[in-house]
Parts: sequence; structure tokens; C-alpha cells
Amino acid sequence: MTATHRTDSHPDLADPRVGAPFFSTWRVGTPLRQRQSVEAIAGAWERRPWPADDLLGYHVHTGHDASTLLHYSQWTSESAYETFVKSHRQERVDEIDTAVPGIERLGLGRYRHYRSGGTPADRNGPVPRRVPGCIVIVDVEFEGPDPDRQRAWVDAVFEALENEPAPHPGGISAHFHLSTDGTRVLNYAEWDSARSHLEALAASGDGIGSATALWERVQTWPGLKSSTVGRYDHALGLVPA
Repeated sequence: MTATHRTDSHPDLADPRVGAPFFSTWRVGTPLRQRQSVEAIAGAWERRPWPADDLLGYHVHTGHDASTLLHYSQWTSESAYETFVKSHRQERVDEIDTAVPGIERLGLGRYRHYRSGGTPADRNGPVPRRVPGCIVIVDVEFEGPDPDRQRAWVDAVFEALENEPAPHPGGISAHFHLSTDGTRVLNYAEWDSARSHLEALAASGDGIGSATALWERVQTWPGLKSSTVGRYDHALGLVPA
């Protein structure tokens, strides 16, 4: 059996082997309970063998709201995840809930990776990989399922990014995922620090982009219902040894 290994390394969001990336959020309430939950998750997993070859990695992030945890798991397929749920998930959940009672699980989002991009400096030549100091999750919801609209909106974001006149140097990468139900887009963005992201938000324009026609097009896209932003720290990585 393969052992479970704890790592500080960030996940590779663009790994082509990941056929079913899942995101979920837990509300735990306080910074102390965030830390306790992370350690409970680590213990429940490290005491057991790695559950499946089809699970490539499982990562937990602590929210800057001091209340939530973001979970990101990298599965090769949804069927592999369903097999895990039937045979291995509940024993881990029970151990975690015993250690930290009262966790509120806010649902599991099923996604597919669509497009990834880096900063212009990363795209234009071989540069050392920068370690993210902050993860920014942008969750966009549309009015009803429309896979074509999901893809077209992400493509419009990339067009705006590629023509951004003043990109903030703190941005490292952006990884866009489409929900399998056709209603949402999730961007897992890597930044060098939370401060850089806040500076970008405070600059001209609505969001991180400048006040250009391309960004206005993104922000007023037909059927765009809502957009939320959350900042996180990578707190725990679990991978097969």
C-alpha cells in the first residue's frame, strides 16, 4: 500500500492528469478552529494509506476571513471519487468531526480545468517558478447552465489580461475551471502576497484590471449573476508517498 505524505508544495493546477478537480468549502468559525481542523485532517489522512491511485493530491487552504477552509482535490475521474466516497471517506470524516465538532460543510463543486495563464514575465521567457504567498479564489455564477457562455467568458478574461496596460507584478498565475453543471467559473489565482492583490484591487478599474473596454465587457457579460473573491493561504498538501 502507498503511504500518505504531507507536503508544503503547492498543487499543479494545470496537471493534465487531473480529469476531475473538486473544490469545497468548510466553515469552522475561528482561526483556532481553522488550525485545529487542518491538523485533524492531516492526522486522519496520514494515519491511513493513500486511498487510491486515481487521487493525485489533496490540498487544504485557510481563508483570510478567519472562518473557512477551502479544499481542492485532484482526481483523474469522477468515478474514482465516487469509489472513494463509498469505501474510504466516512472514516476520515468521523475522525475529523470527533476532533473538531460542529464543522459546517458548504457543498462540493465539481469542475473541469479549462485554461491557465501566467503573468507576462512568466510567458515571455524562462524564469524561476515563484512560490505563491496568497491564493485568490474568484467564484463567478451565471444565470442558468450554458457551457458555451462559460468558455466564452473565460476567453474574454484572457483577452483582457493579454491586453492589460498595467499588469500588477504580484500576479503569478490564473487557473480557470468550469463547473460541470454549466453555471459557474472558478479561478484559482496565485499571487505573491495578499498585499499585492489588495493593491491591484485598489488601482483603477473594477477588479484587478484597468478601466478598459475589454475589462468592462468581462464585468457586464450577459447572464453574469454574481462574482465573489476570497483570499487563502495554502495550509496542507497531501500526496501519495
